[in-house]
Amino acid sequence: MRIDIDTDVCIGAGQCAMTAPTVFTQDDDGLSELLPGQEDGGGSPLVREAARACPVGAIAVVADPAT
Repeated sequence: MRIDIDTDVCIGAGQCAMTAPTVFTQDDDGLSELLPGQEDGGGSPLVREAARACPVGAIAVVADPAT
């Protein structure tokens, strides 16, 4: 899977970082970003829940066609 974050939509609510703290963090402006090496979610079962928790739908979890 691949995780896409639309930083133009993100409002910095932090729901993603609270739901999946091993995958998401917030940058200096409070916007969502992936932790280094977590571009594919690192196998965390909470990634999809974090995307659903985003109040503005800024996170998309895309299936990797190679898998």
